[in-house]
Amino acid sequence: MKEAEQFLADGFLTINDIYSAVEVENIVQQVEQANDHKETFRRSSDLFAIRQFLKEVPSLFDMIFNDKLKAVLRELFTGDYFVVKSIYFDKPQTSNWYVAYHQDLTISVDKKLELEGFGLWTTKQDQFAVQPPLDILQTMVTVRIHLDHTDEHNGALKVVPASHLKGIYRPETIDWAVESEVSCQVDKGGIMLMKPLLLHSSGRTTNNKQRRVIHIEFADRELPAELNWSERIPLN
Repeated sequence: MKEAEQFLADGFLTINDIYSAVEVENIVQQVEQANDHKETFRRSSDLFAIRQFLKEVPSLFDMIFNDKLKAVLRELFTGDYFVVKSIYFDKPQTSNWYVAYHQDLTISVDKKLELEGFGLWTTKQDQFAVQPPLDILQTMVTVRIHLDHTDEHNGALKVVPASHLKGIYRPETIDWAVESEVSCQVDKGGIMLMKPLLLHSSGRTTNNKQRRVIHIEFADRELPAELNWSERIPLN
């Protein structure tokens, strides 16, 4: 099965050797030099995160979208995709941050409006999130760039293969007699691609190893005229 077919069937795909050790180090250095005295930066004992990452550290765009990543995207993306969300997060060695099984059901937008099919609005640090119609979520793709080796001991994602094909799938209804769980190990410099509707979880760190990830979401369609993606960045 070709990688594109496997991705559509399973809802996730891991590919290693997208970034060299030198490229990873250059990305990390740029992040460390970023001005973190902004509302889009969040720092706690369990997590350091940068929202709207590609806007806050624009110098990294060409470094992140290197020839290898662009080749993967060309193979997997059949439409006119663009970036709609980017986050950098660092799960420290001592983190006890655990995330239960869930789907990524919200998108980031520029304002709150009453629109048919859009609901369950939330606001965090002047960032608006909303659950859009299902057809928008079904075509979206997430790419997770791993700046550290990640396995089940330092918070690698666990996923339920093909769960993205079942629409809204409540975690409390998972039938483990039918479903299976896969732990997605990714090497340093590798990537994981996933569909937002894929059920996924993340465990606590138990091996004292850091986990730094750049999370980028892509969409292939615009929102209703009154509403805009909060972080729309073209790939060309």
